[in-house]
Amino acid sequence: MEAAGASAVRPLRADARRNRERIMAAARVCFAADGIEAQMDDVARQARVGVGTVYRHFPDKAALLAALKAERFGALAALATDALDQEDPWESFRGFLWRAAELASEDRAHCQVMAAAPSEAGPELDELRARTADLVERGKLAGAIREDFEPDDVPVIMCALGRVMEATRETEPLGWQRHLALMLDGMRASAAASPLPE
Repeated sequence: MEAAGASAVRPLRADARRNRERIMAAARVCFAADGIEAQMDDVARQARVGVGTVYRHFPDKAALLAALKAERFGALAALATDALDQEDPWESFRGFLWRAAELASEDRAHCQVMAAAPSEAGPELDELRARTADLVERGKLAGAIREDFEPDDVPVIMCALGRVMEATRETEPLGWQRHLALMLDGMRASAAASPLPE
């Protein structure tokens, strides 16, 4: 008999854990290729499990996309943490944004998912926000990033870049690189920079 007050959340059995991992791996493949149009049946086929198994882990596609979104936030937070180990503040910030953009360019669903709905609070997002703020603050202190640039500008810029990726994916798949280079120049401290609107 379970003790009163014990957590209702039980760890997954080994087989269930393996199935969940297979489903997540399959979902990455399906959504990266087809965007948010990918279906749960597609994920089940890719994972080689029954569609009922997919639904036992994720009650609907929105829940699966939310899990993928949290996973991506975690990966981006790890990239930002690694970037903080670089000595040059500007290069660490620039390198983080460049690598984050590369990941987005390889995953068709990434930008669609990120822009689809406001993000719920979670440890992965909290960590990403904190590490991004660290990168921006360090860049400002070094005089490399303009003083009126804010950490909250980063997700907006990345969403804008995602729109460019979506619009040029078929015609010019590397076109986003030119836009990111221009954006980075706009973030960099410069005596010639125009003040940002309040």
